[in-house]
Amino acid sequence: MQVLEGIKVVELGQLIAGPFAAKTLADFGARVIKVEPPKTGDALRKWRKLRDGTSVWWDAQSRNKESVCIDLRVPEGQALVRELVRDADVLIENFRPGSMEAWGLGWETLHALNPRLVMLSLSGFGQTGPRASEPGFAAVAEAFSGLRYLNAEPGRTPVRSGVSLGDTVAGVHGALGVMLALYARDARGGQGQRIDLALYEAMFNLSESLLPEYDVFGEVRRPAGGALPGITPSNAYACADGQAVLIAGNGDSIFKRLMLMIGRKDLADDPALAANDGRSARAAELDAAIGAWTVQLTLDDVLARMRDAGVPASRVYTIAEIAADEHYAARGNIERIPAMSGGTIAAPGIVPKLSDTPGAVRHAAPTLGQHTDDVLAQAGLSPERIAALRQDGVIE
Repeated sequence: MQVLEGIKVVELGQLIAGPFAAKTLADFGARVIKVEPPKTGDALRKWRKLRDGTSVWWDAQSRNKESVCIDLRVPEGQALVRELVRDADVLIENFRPGSMEAWGLGWETLHALNPRLVMLSLSGFGQTGPRASEPGFAAVAEAFSGLRYLNAEPGRTPVRSGVSLGDTVAGVHGALGVMLALYARDARGGQGQRIDLALYEAMFNLSESLLPEYDVFGEVRRPAGGALPGITPSNAYACADGQAVLIAGNGDSIFKRLMLMIGRKDLADDPALAANDGRSARAAELDAAIGAWTVQLTLDDVLARMRDAGVPASRVYTIAEIAADEHYAARGNIERIPAMSGGTIAAPGIVPKLSDTPGAVRHAAPTLGQHTDDVLAQAGLSPERIAALRQDGVIE
């Protein structure tokens, strides 16, 4: 039995943030009914690389879900969603604030219909505040949170991480919020509640000491490239074969082992460098010493010596290296899951790993509208009514 078996989730979100939260719940047994617009479906079906006309990203993010095509823009479609919500545990949406209310699907309406419902609303700037009505994708959230500013080499224009962190980080926070709300309802005798989560808030929650440092010292942390300012040494260093190695030697005992490894006993024994604050004051000197050593060796040589010395280090992995890595394989981090178009496809495995109630991939991502008839029949609609709604273009 999976931990969320018996939990019914209605997913109205599209693209990444809301659907990623729903995927996380589905991986642990929740039944996720994904509502998509007729004809086109979720826009993610056409994002990035396509196979047989559908994105392979769709296979990874929509596994374990059921697809129902309903036109939310028409009253008949909105009424169908209310029927689905009547016995649901969770509703997830990531439309611009005000959209759900305009469709007769706002929190007050749905809470009155089903007091046990937990409603997760994700948006760029949240449901309240002066910017609530503005659109906000992941890139905007990353910029507004202050984290994009740090993602740069000194003096260079900030860059993105390469994935939509603003969306996926918000999706993880959203799934956590749902679990907290379900716990409050089921274990503490509460009722359903709404979770109002802004994408930028989830990113800002990762900002560590940025705000306290500014508040106390007036310090604005600046872009530092591969370094970790104030935590020393931790940086990427060039090797003799043109590759880079990431070395995190910032623990006190680790630092001493690292310095001895690179032949700098003077630095290992220097009492001024025994703790992080002293090392951070001389970060440039330490980085130069480490870099002068790594540039004489190949990446593999550096990694072997770091392993022997017990110093955390890694190559900077590409996805090709990850796909071939034995540790990823041993941990089940790469799983071959059923693909929508048949066969299997490699995708990230399920995390976190629970010892007694682990998650599982139960079935492939759905084709567009694959479960419309079954889901609506379970909601009490007759075959004749379903046929009439399809004829009118309300469903597909």
